[in-house]
Amino acid sequence: MPVARPRQPVLSRQRIVEVATAILDKEGLDALSTRRLAQELGVRAPSLYNHFATKDAILDAVADAIIAQVDLRMFGKGEWAVALTEWARTYRRALAAHPNAVPFLAHGPALRPAALALADAVYGALVEAGWPPSYATRIGAAMRYFVAGSSLGSFALGFPDDPSVYAQRYPNLRDAHRLRGRHRQVDDGAFELGLATLVRGFETLYAQVVDAR
Repeated sequence: MPVARPRQPVLSRQRIVEVATAILDKEGLDALSTRRLAQELGVRAPSLYNHFATKDAILDAVADAIIAQVDLRMFGKGEWAVALTEWARTYRRALAAHPNAVPFLAHGPALRPAALALADAVYGALVEAGWPPSYATRIGAAMRYFVAGSSLGSFALGFPDDPSVYAQRYPNLRDAHRLRGRHRQVDDGAFELGLATLVRGFETLYAQVVDAR
């Protein structure tokens, strides 16, 4: 005897997170509601509450799935400055793939497991390298500010590509119309320059704070 098909699609936490992430990526935080999510999944909204108690719980799961993509394996292997640099790059890649989620992620790890694991790994590696706990905390925060800010959007794509916009009123920006065509080179170069400068500053501080003890 054939088995009757379920009237509604089978839901799972993973499927809900995947569809919620797709809505967030395409339309932003304001577009994500339980009603919209249920519609995209082909179910009734109350079905979502079998897996998540609230919309905020869904957002937390989306945020944690993004942070889970950040590679932490470099910590505990070699110099702390090298590990910090490699981690910042993979952190930026994860956030830059989902820029609409960055404002939500910027509030901190909350009770999200992957986010707490990330904070634990960075802080632990810095303390293990000899940084005082207060400095390790501030360095981790500074790196998060920098990476999150660089992931919000493109600096270069923010400039119109019409030369006439700049010709009369903004002579110092006479070449700014070229930025859009080179946005990846400009944005990636700016990130790498800022990252290198930041880490070099930490290395100088390390010599003053740790090596001098």
